[in-house]
Amino acid sequence: MRVRRGGRAGTVTAVIGGLGLLLAACGPTADSGDGARHTPVHVADAPAEVPVPRGTGSKVPDDFNGDGHRDLVLDDLVKAQSHADDAGIGIVYGSARGLTPGARQLLSPRKQAAPAKGQLPAVFDAEASCDLNGDGFTDLVVSTDPPYDGQGQPPVPLQILFGSPAGLTGKAVKLTVPARARFGNDWPDQPVCGDFDGNGAEDLVLHASAGRLSYLRGPFSRKGTPHAAGAPVPSPGEVPTGPAADVNHDGYDDLVVRKAEGTAGSAVGLGGPDGPTRTGAALPAGIDTALGRFGRGRALDAAVGAMGETSLRYDLPTAARSTLAMPGSVLDAADFDGDGRDELVSSGSRLRILRARTTGLSPKGMLTVAPPAPGTTRVLTAGDFDGDGRADLVVRTYRGETKDTVAVYRGAKKGLLAARPAVTFSTSEFLVP
Repeated sequence: MRVRRGGRAGTVTAVIGGLGLLLAACGPTADSGDGARHTPVHVADAPAEVPVPRGTGSKVPDDFNGDGHRDLVLDDLVKAQSHADDAGIGIVYGSARGLTPGARQLLSPRKQAAPAKGQLPAVFDAEASCDLNGDGFTDLVVSTDPPYDGQGQPPVPLQILFGSPAGLTGKAVKLTVPARARFGNDWPDQPVCGDFDGNGAEDLVLHASAGRLSYLRGPFSRKGTPHAAGAPVPSPGEVPTGPAADVNHDGYDDLVVRKAEGTAGSAVGLGGPDGPTRTGAALPAGIDTALGRFGRGRALDAAVGAMGETSLRYDLPTAARSTLAMPGSVLDAADFDGDGRDELVSSGSRLRILRARTTGLSPKGMLTVAPPAPGTTRVLTAGDFDGDGRADLVVRTYRGETKDTVAVYRGAKKGLLAARPAVTFSTSEFLVP
């Protein structure tokens, strides 16, 4: 389960996940006006690699090099040949015109991971992103597979790659989870970033066990140590999911906590001076949840996707109920036209975008999107990559272990999205020596 909040820092906005959907080779069904004039950039035809721009720090989400432009994380790269080892994590850096595929970086456990007991991890997966040490450069939390004999509490599998003016160039450090912040013998994983105590610093929430969460207060040191950590906090469920968002506008970030893995109910964990210790609205069982401002009230809303319908809960945390008779088990939310309300992206047998109105989400005028290549497609993320105040949609079409296409559709005032992608590239570019 993923939770999406359009335009909000705190997730690996671009962690690749979700269910696949089969789409035809065409663009949005309606011409979206501005943005359609851009010519796609094919990495295969571009110069090899270009230098990563050097920044001085910013507050832009997912800005690892601090140049004021959002970057993209790719956590599932194609392979040089079938059944080859996972190449690692790809980063595509942004610019004033949006993503620049030539400015890219491959993060591999061999080069970037910290060893555990003298052993480098085989697993190196992006989990969450935020500025953990408050220096103006977004940091990346990754999951690894440290050695474990199955006895007692497992080691902490999470490591931090700190951002810098040159991007994510350094060695990762192991995240420190003090013993007092742990409970039970589960892996301390499922990290969610957010300012849950309202002090201006990014915190981390992790799974503990038995209805408790490990709460690590930021800022974090360059050695991976939190500013403070107390006993595990009570939780309405087992699985914290992000990104976090201040759903009721009280100055504290909140998060959705799932009761269990798979199709299960969830609830909103409300932040406060002591962290996310309070339980808000209960949410129905489903496969995926998206948080956004869909149009009815002052607070944020939730959409919960299931195989047969999408359940809506308006104006959290009190949550007025509604449903849409529309299948779509994987959901994302983002403001594509810049009107201050979030559209809902629903991925099922088709990729569809529901418009947000003052009365809430409506299937009227729904936009159907398909990528410019045949294959199995999923949404990577939605966020403002070109700085125009409108979110862009990033999708990936997968055509086997060695072939894929990533496409970026720009947000537009009219029609929500540009009719054609502004940028297309393949993650195979990360395999070039």
